Amino acid sequence: MTDAPSNPAAAFPLSWRSLEARVPFDDLPGFHRAFLAWRGVEGAASLPLRRAQQRVEAELNRMTQAGQAQREGDDWWLSQGALAGFPEAAALTCLP
Repeated sequence: MTDAPSNPAAAFPLSWRSLEARVPFDDLPGFHRAFLAWRGVEGAASLPLRRAQQRVEAELNRMTQAGQAQREGDDWWLSQGALAGFPEAAALTCLP
């Protein structure tokens, strides 16, 4: 299990890595592609697996730049509401 950042902020309560850990392994590529499609990445459904993983990290970095996430090591801590409207995440986290 991933611990909270060393300087936790209530604004970043959700670990991306812990969210991924809730997805069955065989479903993870589909989860990543759904995330990319939700973020507006064209052709997300047809991206090769490794390219999809790279684009997920790029999108998480964009969310960090926009103040919606905070990077801590190899994890991203997402702000409340950062994944609002992403149904696949809502199903895993009880998000609205």
